Amino acid sequence: MITLICTYLGFGTTLLFAMFAVVVVLVQYIVGPIIVEKSMGVRYVSLQEAPNLRAMVDELAMNAGIPKPKVGISKTNIPNAFAFGKTKKDGRVCVTRGILNILEEEELKAVLGHEISHIRHNDMAVMTLTSVVPLICYWIFISTPFSGDCDREAGIIGVVALIGYILGQLLVFFVSRVREYCADQGSVEIGCKPHELASALYKLIYGSANMDQKQVKEVEGVKTFFVNDISDASNEISDLKQIDRDMDGVISETELAELKNTKTSIGKGSRITELISTHPNMVKRIKRLPELSDI
Repeated sequence: MITLICTYLGFGTTLLFAMFAVVVVLVQYIVGPIIVEKSMGVRYVSLQEAPNLRAMVDELAMNAGIPKPKVGISKTNIPNAFAFGKTKKDGRVCVTRGILNILEEEELKAVLGHEISHIRHNDMAVMTLTSVVPLICYWIFISTPFSGDCDREAGIIGVVALIGYILGQLLVFFVSRVREYCADQGSVEIGCKPHELASALYKLIYGSANMDQKQVKEVEGVKTFFVNDISDASNEISDLKQIDRDMDGVISETELAELKNTKTSIGKGSRITELISTHPNMVKRIKRLPELSDI
């Protein structure tokens, strides 16, 4: 629509649309926290309202060397947690009502450590900057049919921009997956235990898979912020059975240690899905955690 309007008014150029893409990303970065708060129904809590939750977040923030973030609780029953904000000083860590019902205290602390690490690593800014390139390529691609240049050169620019957009999106997904691995490691670095994080991730997958899909659809727009991909949870359950040896719904320290030398398998569909996902495959992610035990 914007492309058509600009072209109609006579100032639709490739450079203009590239600049517009940058502006869109900056606006998203600035207003993003407000959008997340509203869409997730976040209510910030005081130390008196949620003493244990606030104490855990404050301790982890101190260990991470960042300012104490705001702490909130989201009204959704989908078990998860998320962090957002523009800078470290503007950091916010939130949990859903659902996660408070299924995780033990140390498991919850490990998840909070993961989210605190996202703030520590400035992942909000990193992902915003990474998304600039594919968005610019997208706007260049859709602007070429309206640029007034019907020659072969314009067509080549459009094709190159489309390829750049596709590769850029794959890069965004890749960087996002790497940031998840780094946040897992960061959780351990600031005092959380790998097997508690593994057990929490395992429970979150089952919790998401058992939710009413209507509720999942309602928050899919912000699922990038979550600890795991809630949309793919049901597909990951079958692969996760090979990790929980005694099938008690918990990954113990012993089970995680044994996993280090145990061969695991992932379905071809899961490997393909991971390429276009913001989160790593959960089996691969949990299998990496034993390596962090020595940190």
